[in-house]
Amino acid sequence: VPAFVCVCGCCGPLRPRYKRLVDNIFPEDPKDGLSKSDMEKLTFYAVSAPEKLDRIGAYLAERLSRDVVRHRYGYVVIAMEALDQLLMACHSQSIKPFVESFLQMVAKLLESQEPDLQVLGTNSFVKFANIEEDTPSYHRRYDFFVSQFSAMCHSTHENPETRTRIRVAGIKGLQGVVRKTVNDELQAIIWEPQHMDKLIPSMLFNMQDAEDLDRVGHPGTPSGPEMDGEENPAALAESCFRELLGRAAYGNMNNAVRPVLVHLDNHRLWDPNEFAVSCFRIIMYSIQAQHSHHVIQQVLGHLDSHNKNTPRMRAGIVQVLLETVAIAAKGSVGPTVLEVFNTLLKHLRMSVDFELGDSSRRNSSTSLSSSGRVKESEERIVQNAIIQTIGFFGGNLPDYQRAEVMMFIMGKVPVYGAPCHTLDTVKIGHQGTKRIQTMLLSSLIMVTSGFKSKTMAAALPAPFLDPLFSISLMEDSELRQLVLEILHNIIDRHDNRAKLRGIRIIPNVAALKIKREKISKQDVGFMKKHGQQLYRHIYLGCKEEDNGHKNFELLFTTLAVLTIELANEEVVVDLIRLALALQDMALVNEENMPMVIRCSIMALVAAYLNFLSQMIANPPFCQHVSKVIEMRNLEAPHLLPEHIFREKCPLPSSLEKEDSSLYFQTVDLAECLVGPGYNAERLSTPYVPQVTDEDRLTRRKSFVDTISLQVDFTPNSLPDKVCLNIFSIDSGNTTGLEEQEKEKRRQVMEKFQKAPFEEIAAHCESKVYQNLPPPSPSGVVSISAGHAQHQSIPVYEMKFPDLCVY
Repeated sequence: VPAFVCVCGCCGPLRPRYKRLVDNIFPEDPKDGLSKSDMEKLTFYAVSAPEKLDRIGAYLAERLSRDVVRHRYGYVVIAMEALDQLLMACHSQSIKPFVESFLQMVAKLLESQEPDLQVLGTNSFVKFANIEEDTPSYHRRYDFFVSQFSAMCHSTHENPETRTRIRVAGIKGLQGVVRKTVNDELQAIIWEPQHMDKLIPSMLFNMQDAEDLDRVGHPGTPSGPEMDGEENPAALAESCFRELLGRAAYGNMNNAVRPVLVHLDNHRLWDPNEFAVSCFRIIMYSIQAQHSHHVIQQVLGHLDSHNKNTPRMRAGIVQVLLETVAIAAKGSVGPTVLEVFNTLLKHLRMSVDFELGDSSRRNSSTSLSSSGRVKESEERIVQNAIIQTIGFFGGNLPDYQRAEVMMFIMGKVPVYGAPCHTLDTVKIGHQGTKRIQTMLLSSLIMVTSGFKSKTMAAALPAPFLDPLFSISLMEDSELRQLVLEILHNIIDRHDNRAKLRGIRIIPNVAALKIKREKISKQDVGFMKKHGQQLYRHIYLGCKEEDNGHKNFELLFTTLAVLTIELANEEVVVDLIRLALALQDMALVNEENMPMVIRCSIMALVAAYLNFLSQMIANPPFCQHVSKVIEMRNLEAPHLLPEHIFREKCPLPSSLEKEDSSLYFQTVDLAECLVGPGYNAERLSTPYVPQVTDEDRLTRRKSFVDTISLQVDFTPNSLPDKVCLNIFSIDSGNTTGLEEQEKEKRRQVMEKFQKAPFEEIAAHCESKVYQNLPPPSPSGVVSISAGHAQHQSIPVYEMKFPDLCVY
């Protein structure tokens, strides 16, 4: 026995010192906790002899593993506390092997099924994650921790409180992994898809779970204000999600966003899409601004990949896109701008195809199913979401980009007869074409809202203006209204429209405090080039039979903003000529317009001339206009806007031109304008709208109606061989035409209304010049070979067909 005691006594002192120091920190009763004095000795030893750290770690790991197996959790807690303190105290290069032992401890705790040990291991890992190491680790990997913490985030423990603790621990653990790895170039592997596909959904799952609980009022797990941020899985997950995205570099954005889209797909979170919108708001506000276009591109790609999904799902994705571009438009979106619009316009066309395709199939069947009607209305949801997105995004872009977008969208609007590569108007038919025209013009209104261009030429270049004016000739009052609103947005650079709202006789224009500047040389040039186009479309737009109150309001505003923004002395004269031509058009009524349209045109002319006379501050002009308006108030209130646009306004059976006091007289207005700056003589030349190919391209019924045709029948010719001999513009003064001539014109209009101009010209070319004698300035008889030839006629005495005279 003494020998045995002697041997045992010798073994004690021979035990390595680091083991003895480690053993001493464990009390006999684990309830007593870590021995502080002995822990200080162990820490001092570890700092003094850092080469022993790896052995200390290995021995602590051995003890901890044994205690875990034996369920001696008190000693496990003490071992982890000791490891934590050693980690915090030691920062030499020798700590690397110790860290490996430490991570093995943490892994062992996380693998256990005991929630307390999992939480304990997570807390230790978080402390470790907050330590900044002096040198990077070349071989350390965190794959296991990403997987384990992600699994904890999805805990389904039956006890709600325990489940919340485990999920919170999992989120904290993932946050620790992120902090430990994202700033370490050697740990860029964390951004790889196999890790992001676990990390991102784990955070979204907890964020989504809280929203679900809030939505259904679940009485179980406390959430929201009942829980502070540290113990609320949703708040903690969102914080971690933001932190991860904020650290994402240029090349990592796609890997970070793709799992979000996949998660929203898997959990069917696009309809309803509140959570999806919330996620992408977080993403856009968390990432660096220069990476915004990456997110937008991925949402666009996702929309493409779901182009045949349900309308509500597509609408949900589009609405998410709206949120992303709304935030991105305030920063930098780079080259993504036109890609956004191109994709949206493509999906707009698809939606119209789906809707009209289903509609035509249903119409061909015997009954209209309720599911069909539902789908049609759901496609409208998609279309409205797309238009809202186009308009909002375009409206928030810088002006230089906005001008490009306006041109881009205008190029997609289908116009009859014009080449359009993206929208095949044949396939979608008239109804689909009109739908797309309406939606694209609506989006253009949003894009042009608030647009301030220094020059009209830059805001309204010909490639934009020409198709826009072509649409203004369409036989659809809604389309014409949209065109005028777009023009208002662009022309009204001083925001005067609100003051002009509503067509009326304004008693004191000065009280409106109209803002204006002197017209620039560039804008003078613009009006010289495009003024006739503007006048022509106002003129033609006034006589459409489906015009309503709003159409005339918008036409009045158009004339007013043109006067404010672009009218010099020459333009003022042109606008007066236009107003007088409108008055003549309503009086003569060559096209048999309804009386309400004729009276509305008269009211429009009165309202505008009243406005113009005060804008140019010409007392005689104002006096003449006021006199006519006063007479109308007494004798013909239906010719004033305050009356004609009321419901059930009594209408006359005819408008008598002889009652000159009710109408604005060209001679009187010309006398008023005699003075510096105004060329009053031009008023005596009636305004006549140009005739262009637009009339035919837009398929307006009134194409031939805008011109006057005179007919010359060749001798012995049959009625069906009638020849269009003269094709001329008439100012509208045709009151003296005899019945026979009117009948001739009617026949020609009927025969040639649908024929292309080229065909008519080819048919009549030989007839136009065949009987013209040779001109001679002298007017003498020429003699050749002793024979008297035809007598030449002086040019000034010749009678040319109107076609030859400009």
